[in-house]
Amino acid sequence: MRFHMKSGSDDNDIVAATATAEHIRKFVFTSSHAAERLEIKIPELLQGAYSFYTWPCAPVLAHFLWERRQTLAGKRILELGSGTALPGILAAKCNAQVVLTDNCILPKSLAHIRKSCLANQLQPGVDIDVVGLSWGLLLNSVFRLPPLDLIIAADCFYDPSVFEDIIVSVAFLLERNCGAKFIFTYQERSADWSIEALLKKWKLQALPINMDDIGKESGVDVLEFMGGHTIHLLEITQAENSATINTI
Repeated sequence: MRFHMKSGSDDNDIVAATATAEHIRKFVFTSSHAAERLEIKIPELLQGAYSFYTWPCAPVLAHFLWERRQTLAGKRILELGSGTALPGILAAKCNAQVVLTDNCILPKSLAHIRKSCLANQLQPGVDIDVVGLSWGLLLNSVFRLPPLDLIIAADCFYDPSVFEDIIVSVAFLLERNCGAKFIFTYQERSADWSIEALLKKWKLQALPINMDDIGKESGVDVLEFMGGHTIHLLEITQAENSATINTI
């Protein structure tokens, strides 16, 4: 299922328009076990909004997905709050069926996602989908989403005021897609921030994912991407019982 988002500019025009503060950031994924190499080019606007920059959580999640690339082929994946869309684009290059999303009231962010896709030879509406969503609101675009196997996100939990909106959206999507999981990275910004109560409220459970081996296959030290920040990787699913739910 493909979505065709209308925009004020042709996709090729989006790629051609280059702001003075823009640069292309390259991320390379390799394998020590086979002659595999994937290079992803991400346009960034250093003086733009936060969605135009690749934050440290994104390459960590991307390397996690890369090291599981054999399992991605044919998987139906939705990325929430895609921003520059590094993890979602990587999944698409590994033959997953990917829907990239960002705020439906931010057309420039959606246009930038399309630009990132085109920079990696992915045609929006053909090879990959770009959809506007609004966290916490069940708009028509949510009901039009195809069946999903996996939901991913990098650093969506950056502002406590949107925590419940994200959890509401995730809970709804997991309920509609039996067996699906939500895997995400987040940067620890305050020890006082927690989604534990929200997980219990919406009948979800979170489990930490071990990050020790992420990047080793590519010979990459993910600590370099973290830049001194503390980053966690977690999996959220529907709660199977009323047992204590882990906090992030």
